[in-house]
Parts: sequence; C-alpha cells; structure tokens
Amino acid sequence: MTFDDIRHIALAWPEVEDGSSYGTPALKVRNKMLVRLKEDGDSLVMPGVPPDERDMLVEHQPKVFYFTDHYRDYPTVLIRLSKAKRAAVEPLLRRRWRTLASRKAVRDTDATASS
Repeated sequence: MTFDDIRHIALAWPEVEDGSSYGTPALKVRNKMLVRLKEDGDSLVMPGVPPDERDMLVEHQPKVFYFTDHYRDYPTVLIRLSKAKRAAVEPLLRRRWRTLASRKAVRDTDATASS
C-alpha cells in the first residue's frame, strides 16, 4: 500500500480532508488527525489503537505493525505501508474515522452501506 491508497480509501468518507502534521501529509477529520505519513515516507502513524491491541498486532504481523520507544506510552501503532494489505489497514482506519466523525456522518455512512 501507499499513502495515496490510504487517501483514496479515507477521502471517500464524509468529513475527511487532506492536511499535514509534523511536516508530513496527513488526513484529518474535523481538524483531528486520522492518520499521518511518518517521516520515513513508508510508515503510517495510526493513533487510537490501545496498547493491548497494538501489542497483539505487532506480535501477529511484526513486518507490518510496529512501534518505536517514542510511541510506547501512546495509543498508537505504526504501519509499514510497503508490507501492508488493505484488509489489515482499512478496519483500523475505519474505526478511527468513526471515533472522529460526527454522529450524523457515521449514521449517514452506515445507512448508505446497508441499503
């Protein structure tokens, strides 16, 4: 995957917009960070992943998911896009979007998906 793939997925959802964070491309929902590209150009910084879930992801797919000491105390996982598959990343991305988007946007998206 690439950051453009992530953009393509996320920009299809309401309230997602391009932005930047720490000088790198980011996607935001209502001015809150959905994800950002890490400075290495290959890793995605994915906030909103509790440490226990992050540890499980890292244990099961260490080539895809990891974290550095900097993120150890934060609910964040790093994703190597060059090793990632959409099926592993999209559910995390969608869940993060659902926590940031307005209730109406989530409701409308759910209604459209079920029809």
